[in-house]
Amino acid sequence: MGSESDIERILYTESDISKRVSDLAAEISADLSSSGGSLVFVGVATGAFLLIADLVRRISAPITIDFIRVESYGSGTESCGEPRISCDLKLDVTGKHVVLVEDIVDTGRTLSRLISYLEKKGASSVSVCSLLDKPSRRKVEVKLVGSGKLYIGFECPDYFVVGYGMDYAELYRNLPYVGILKPEIYTK
Repeated sequence: MGSESDIERILYTESDISKRVSDLAAEISADLSSSGGSLVFVGVATGAFLLIADLVRRISAPITIDFIRVESYGSGTESCGEPRISCDLKLDVTGKHVVLVEDIVDTGRTLSRLISYLEKKGASSVSVCSLLDKPSRRKVEVKLVGSGKLYIGFECPDYFVVGYGMDYAELYRNLPYVGILKPEIYTK
C-alpha cells in the first residue's frame, strides 16, 4: 500500500501545481504588501506542509511562519465533524495579519474552527490559502476575519484525493501531484 499504482488518475500534475502556487504567491504578495503590519503564515499540519514550503519561498514580503495541528479525519476518509486543535501555535498572532495555509477545504468545519480560534487569539485579519476547494461538500460557511481574503488553487471535484501533502492513513503525502485514490484502497 502507498504506491503510485493505487492512484486511479492524476487530477493536477506537478507542473499544474507549481504554476498555480506561483500565481497564488504573486496575488498574496500584491495584496498583503500594501496592508502593512506583521504577516504570519500558518500552515495546517500535516497536509499543507508542501504547499506552505512552496508558497512562502515565492512571497516577496517579510513574513514569519508557524504551524498548527488540527485533527478531524484520523485514518478515515470522512471528517469526524468535531475538529480539535492538537498542537497550538508558537507565535503570538495578536494584531497580525494571518494567512492560514490549508491543503483542502472540504466541509469547512476545520477551517471555520481555525479562523474562529485565530480571531480569539487576536489576529487583526485572517486570510486563507488552500490548494484545493470542494464547494460541493461544504457544510459550514467560511467567514474570514477583517480584511482577509480567500485564495484557492483549484476547485476539486468530489473525489478522495491524495498527494502533494494530502494523505490516506498517512500515506501518499510524498506524491508530487494530486491524484484520485482508487476506491478499493480505502473501502477495504
